[in-house]
Amino acid sequence: MAKSVARLKDIAEQTGFSVNTVSLALRGSARIPDETRAVILQTAERMNYLPNQVAQSLVRRETRSVGLILTDLKNPVLTAVAQAVELELSKRGYTTLFATSNNILSREAEMIETFRSRRADGMLIFPCSHRQLDHIRALRNRNYPVVLLVGDPDARIDAVCMDERAGAFKAVAHLINNGHSNVALIDGAALLGNTEKQEGYLRAHAMMGLTPDPRLMLDPKGASVAAGFWAMDELRGRKVHFSAVFAANDSLALGSLRYCCKNGLRVPEDIAIVGFDNIEFAEYAVTPLTTINYDVMRVTKLAIERVLELIGAAGELPEARVTQVEPELVVRESSSWRYVATG
Repeated sequence: MAKSVARLKDIAEQTGFSVNTVSLALRGSARIPDETRAVILQTAERMNYLPNQVAQSLVRRETRSVGLILTDLKNPVLTAVAQAVELELSKRGYTTLFATSNNILSREAEMIETFRSRRADGMLIFPCSHRQLDHIRALRNRNYPVVLLVGDPDARIDAVCMDERAGAFKAVAHLINNGHSNVALIDGAALLGNTEKQEGYLRAHAMMGLTPDPRLMLDPKGASVAAGFWAMDELRGRKVHFSAVFAANDSLALGSLRYCCKNGLRVPEDIAIVGFDNIEFAEYAVTPLTTINYDVMRVTKLAIERVLELIGAAGELPEARVTQVEPELVVRESSSWRYVATG
């Protein structure tokens, strides 16, 4: 038979003190003498008393929980982010509430309201669109702690993120410096207003005095390995010369690599490939993949520190702050061949 749960009333009856005195002692009130508190705490421990966390959270107006909204858990780097957030928050005594928007703006807004109704103390959000942020800005304007995991310096919302423009610039500049003047871009994020990687791609060309052929900028209609395979087939079908590819994530890059292997194209001798995120599979591909490292642990730690700082702020939230982490280019075999144009 299950053991009954001890109540404040039970402890009061055992100790001879009032329910109010017991409650104050268990909450650490200075109004209760040390001797009385010691008796009550010893009795509570002996009776296996468990405090009512829901009631306590209502009194403190906190639930010790943080909501995490991501765009797609099939993305390996976002899965890593989710795990890192949960582990780090757990160390700090917080529970993580998870949700995915599947890149649907209305779903994202719905999950935000769900977490608000569950009284999450704050939220970490990887937004669908880096520019359509009014619904998130409204949270901030209502003094609610929220931190984005992708940053727009002009959004007036706290953010901690990788500098995607700088990462894309490094990736494409690396290819151009290796002799590739015709670099294709596989990236569909611009349709959602997420133009950072495209801007880095264009900036690298401009810095080198080059103008990319717009026919080499392709929306892969997804972010998966299969989408990367399809994108390479589409690029090859356009009959526009290119000797290198920059893919917006490693899954797309791995799909491109698979296409090359299946169709007799040598990597990097015929086609050089660079990805973004540095997922585990990148290093162990049949041709190890050059990529931009997404520093999951650093982004996670800084984002959690900021959201907990906002949660603990007294009165109005401090001015919004955007922290962009400088990305690192990890050079492997998929781009290490120095290409020399012929013809």
